[in-house]
Amino acid sequence: MPKPLDKPFPGVVRLDVDATDLHRHVMTVHETIPIPPEARKAGDFVVLYPKWLPGNHSPSGPLPQLAGIMIKSGDRTLDWLRDPVDVYAFHIPVGKDDKSVDLTFQFLSAVTDTEGRVVMTPHIVNVQWNAVSLYPAGYYSHDIAVNASVTLPTGWQIGTALRPVGPPSNSATGTTTRFGLVTYNTLVDSPLFAGAYFKRVTLSKPGATPVSLNMVADKPSDLVYTDEEMQAHRNLVAQAIKTFGSQHYDHYDFLLALSDELGGIGLEHHRSSEDGVSQDYFTDWAHSYPQRDLLAHEYTHSWNGKYRRPADLYGPTFNDVQRGSLLWVYEGQTQYWGNVLAARSGLVTKAQGFEALALQAASYAQQAGRVWRPVEDTTNDPTIAQRRPKSWRDYQRSEDYYVEGQLVWLDADTLIRKLTGEKKSLDDFARAFFGTNDGSFVTSTYEFDDVVKTLNSVVPYDWARFLRDRIYTVRPQAPLDGLATGGYRLVFNDKPNEFMVLGAKHRHYVNFLFSLGFDISEKGELKLVHWGGPAWNAGLAIHDEIVAVNGDAFSIEGLTEAIKAAAMPGAEPIVLIVKSGGHLRTVTVPYGGGMRFPHLERVDGTPDRLSAIYAPR
Repeated sequence: MPKPLDKPFPGVVRLDVDATDLHRHVMTVHETIPIPPEARKAGDFVVLYPKWLPGNHSPSGPLPQLAGIMIKSGDRTLDWLRDPVDVYAFHIPVGKDDKSVDLTFQFLSAVTDTEGRVVMTPHIVNVQWNAVSLYPAGYYSHDIAVNASVTLPTGWQIGTALRPVGPPSNSATGTTTRFGLVTYNTLVDSPLFAGAYFKRVTLSKPGATPVSLNMVADKPSDLVYTDEEMQAHRNLVAQAIKTFGSQHYDHYDFLLALSDELGGIGLEHHRSSEDGVSQDYFTDWAHSYPQRDLLAHEYTHSWNGKYRRPADLYGPTFNDVQRGSLLWVYEGQTQYWGNVLAARSGLVTKAQGFEALALQAASYAQQAGRVWRPVEDTTNDPTIAQRRPKSWRDYQRSEDYYVEGQLVWLDADTLIRKLTGEKKSLDDFARAFFGTNDGSFVTSTYEFDDVVKTLNSVVPYDWARFLRDRIYTVRPQAPLDGLATGGYRLVFNDKPNEFMVLGAKHRHYVNFLFSLGFDISEKGELKLVHWGGPAWNAGLAIHDEIVAVNGDAFSIEGLTEAIKAAAMPGAEPIVLIVKSGGHLRTVTVPYGGGMRFPHLERVDGTPDRLSAIYAPR
């Protein structure tokens, strides 16, 4: 296998993608790749299908969906051979006089979500270039020039960080748009959303570096919004620039799909982001706020993850192994700023942001897996699990560097404020760490010591120990010091946490996590069981189905009333009839704590640092 070298690839790759076969969900690809001299000399030209995808942090390139590979050089058909060790590599026998290879293949995108994420619907297409291209081995991806085009149904419009050259042209299947010459790493980092129903709104101020919101939807009425709603998105751009003090793009394009048909997504890129929300994002604005930190999170990644990137996540090609040891910075601090910037911009209110924080704190406070697995080890989870379902998620742990990382950075922010008498904050770290080299697109890598050094430049402290204690060691207690230092405490009562209720509804379940210890569908199927909770102690497991509650047929309302009744003095335990596979059994749950929802409660006489953090700049 040729080792990648940092030298210009001889020639330009031509890539043409037809994404008009909407009903069969098939993208057809024609690609021409020049053969470099060393491959002609060796008689073996190796091309690669991207394996390690930035933002996924895992070897998750959709190889099973690559099909129909036919390769020619001139009139000759070439018999390719898959590498016996690396199945993402293809060997092509070439002669000394062969100049290029012509490839034809299909990307068989998912028809339903049982096969993967749906990227083609009757009204929307999401083209991710890594899924529809092969590239030559032996070269850094930033040294390979590509000229790409996409063919879409006539009349559709496109949102992407790529810029077209020349007017669109008509073809047999639709309308073809050709983009300007870019390097392969830039191409992969520049996906597109296209749709029949499309709207573009400028979010940046006149004369500023352009930032646009490109929206596609299932139907035109989903693209109707108020001035106030769109102003919150404009505020996001302004607040982010104030926070980080720089911009590392010449233009930025949010790609926002308002759809219940396209697969959900939140994926960062340097000059764009792929953002998927529900169809009613605008039309039910009062209740869609649990989704509204998404754009803030992905936009933050332009600074944290794309411009500044952990050294072990930065590789010369998309097939070199990535390691995620600092994902608690890359994703954890991005999770922090995503929630903070959503509040500062008005995408959510302070109260809504606090309810989200209460839910996150409560979830990690009772997480069972923290007794054996440190946060640092969860940075391996994208490789270990690749987001496959888990039977006992809160005991196995998952990608906890996101939210637990957020809680650690809240702790750091409030501590900085306390140590400096409110004169400095994590905003100062953000400007010092992410705000360098304004206008530069060149990725700047970092390691653990760089994070510590920058924190110490904000305020001297034993930050290395602070981070190692919270990230690298097993901690049975969740890192909730940021709440106390911020002037609040976590409490539970029977008043619903609306963020929790709406977020669960969006995912089609109801959350009883802090009472009986499970999430449940409206049909009674357990979606998650808290290890060590009342349901666990009663012997229940994920996918069990509750058929009856206290002798009555199951309903969410009936279960809620049973929980309330069991909290009364002298009440009997809750009795469930449970279906496990083809078996029925009666289960008694001795729980009398009533309905419990997490909230933040102000601690009188302490500085209200949380409100200061969430206030607009």
